[in-house]
Amino acid sequence: MSTSFQAEPSIQDLNISLERDLFLRTLIRELAGTLQDVIGLEEASGFISVVGQTMGRQIDQDYKAALKVSNLTPEQVTDVLVDLKKRIQGDFFVIEQTDEKIVFGNRACPFAEKVADQPALCMMTSNVFGFIAAENLGYAKVELQETIAMGASACRVVIYLKPTPEAEESHGYEYFKGENED
Repeated sequence: MSTSFQAEPSIQDLNISLERDLFLRTLIRELAGTLQDVIGLEEASGFISVVGQTMGRQIDQDYKAALKVSNLTPEQVTDVLVDLKKRIQGDFFVIEQTDEKIVFGNRACPFAEKVADQPALCMMTSNVFGFIAAENLGYAKVELQETIAMGASACRVVIYLKPTPEAEESHGYEYFKGENED
């Protein structure tokens, strides 16, 4: 007499989509969502801005050290911003670049699906981009015109490099060289 015995699968073999990247994106999403729910979008964005500024400072230092320069040129700023997003699985690209502004498009958010309905997370982009641009070029105003977080199919981010009338009319966040220091 033979009995059919089916062994339970080992814990390690369970089909559970949990790994470091997904865990960290989920953690950040839940932190941002909790902040938005408890203190509101504006205040949550402020807290995330502080983190973004700190990260912007570190990323700026890392690229300058790797390039062996003390200051990035406008072209290097653009290249750095595209490259850093690519490294974290974003898909930013330049739509337009002039002496007055850089317009970026983006087809993939580094937070992937976890960014949905979490616009406070977009402050990471605003602050990292704003910090790096202002530290190297003197001034930046970042306008998040369209974001995946707010339901758009892609992002459109404009960095104004000079306080032009167009920049003045935009609804963005301003950054100034040296003002971002601790």
